[in-house]
Amino acid sequence: MEFKFGGSETNQRTVLNHPSGLFVLFFTEMWERFSYYGMRALLVLFLTAAILGEGGWGWERSEALVLYGWYTGLVYITPIIGGYIADKFMGYRNAVVLGALLMTLGHASMALEVTADPFFFLGLSLLIIGNGLFKPNISSIVGQLYKTQGKEKDAGYTIFYMGINAGAFLGILLCGYIGEKVGWHYGFGLAGIFMFFGMLQFYFAQKIFGRIGLSPKSTKDFDDTIEDSLENIEDTVEDVMEEAEKSHIISDRLKVIGVFAFITVFFWWAFEQAGGSMTIFAADYTDRVLVGEEAMTFKIFNTLLTVVPMLIITWVLILLFKQTFSKYALSNILLATSFIIIWGIVIWMLDREFNAEASEVPASWFGILNSFFIIAFAPLFSKVWESKYNPSGPVKFAIGLMLLGLGFGILAFGSMSIPLGAKTASVSMIFLILAYLFHTLGELCVSPVGLSYVSKLAPLKLVGMMFGVWFVANFIANLTAGFTGSFIDPIVEEYGMSVFFLIFTVIPVIAGLGMLVANKTLIRMMHGIR
Repeated sequence: MEFKFGGSETNQRTVLNHPSGLFVLFFTEMWERFSYYGMRALLVLFLTAAILGEGGWGWERSEALVLYGWYTGLVYITPIIGGYIADKFMGYRNAVVLGALLMTLGHASMALEVTADPFFFLGLSLLIIGNGLFKPNISSIVGQLYKTQGKEKDAGYTIFYMGINAGAFLGILLCGYIGEKVGWHYGFGLAGIFMFFGMLQFYFAQKIFGRIGLSPKSTKDFDDTIEDSLENIEDTVEDVMEEAEKSHIISDRLKVIGVFAFITVFFWWAFEQAGGSMTIFAADYTDRVLVGEEAMTFKIFNTLLTVVPMLIITWVLILLFKQTFSKYALSNILLATSFIIIWGIVIWMLDREFNAEASEVPASWFGILNSFFIIAFAPLFSKVWESKYNPSGPVKFAIGLMLLGLGFGILAFGSMSIPLGAKTASVSMIFLILAYLFHTLGELCVSPVGLSYVSKLAPLKLVGMMFGVWFVANFIANLTAGFTGSFIDPIVEEYGMSVFFLIFTVIPVIAGLGMLVANKTLIRMMHGIR
């Protein structure tokens, strides 16, 4: 009997018309993103918080933002190494488990930040290494669940992407709240708890994937004959392709990838201010204290914003249980336990806020808006991309860069009342909210497009290398974001906060205009790839 999906017989049981194994990966990735974004939301706030009274380290903003840049940059380099190790030695599944374990230990180490500095930096190092093993390899397993390359596979990755955003949303919301309101080490520790649950539920359910993701050694004998045949076919196809495609066509397409990689640096350089300078702006320059009707409105909105996604995710969890509990009971029990804990924290947080007379919005709270807006607007963008109004790749990049610049323009306008050199202010929250909205709309134009074009434009033998180039571009963007953000104090002191944000307005807009000018040339250099 031939299976429709890759993996075991149990994996043929569907949840929302997709293989059950996809949702094992969905929840594993969700908890990993919970841990990553939860820690990321706290990093700069903790480092810059005063030692006395606030329990932080009292670092200068510049120092904190440089460390943030190195951390968020290096998590894009290690996946290149992690993917290679899994391909050649460990297999995807072992790499995911080991990566999750290292990240769990990393969070545990950071939870000890109140006792010694080395634990904190050891924790960051473990998170960077663990991410390198985890991130590329869980995505590879998703791809192998489907035997076709059509819309079904695209839809599977879309569901997986929703898991990423659900984890980011909950991680920023809960780790940020607990870190700021209760204690930094509790926030760091909470991130690790759910990474641990994610690892365990994956480990005890991994047989659902059949032979997908096993180490190369364990599958060698079984696959030798098939691999030899496939290699012969692949060599023949590649020979034919090389005679059909002239070298200048390949060269042109590689140049287009280079242009996209170069331009994406400008996008993520500005976008990644979210966890850095924009978090500082939220903490020190934004009026986050609400009273009376404003406070009640926020409490109701925040409750709906939290509970509705939780109900949807819990419903998906129940659907997964129905299909896999009889075979993978322990994995399901561990997953259920994690959700019982998370529901308990959510109810406690909401009850605590409703009983407070005034409401102070945590500085980290604004970070959840990115995930919320993605979930809200992704279906609309998907419809536009499928319609006759679908613009070319360069135009999508241009629109994304301009929307990003517009978001920073709104922050620049809202900052006009802040005096030169001011360390604090009380700017309305609406400016940050609108900035996150336009930044997210820009992300939806850029993020899904770039990787898609790399896979389409690169010749088969160079796909891995081109993805490596793409990751390096993201490394440069994130590292540069941290270093640029570290100049916030001298720029604000001499020129004002508006000028600081105008830098991130003007440069992306100029890059976007450049893409519009180059649109026809780039389309021609793609030689038919759309």
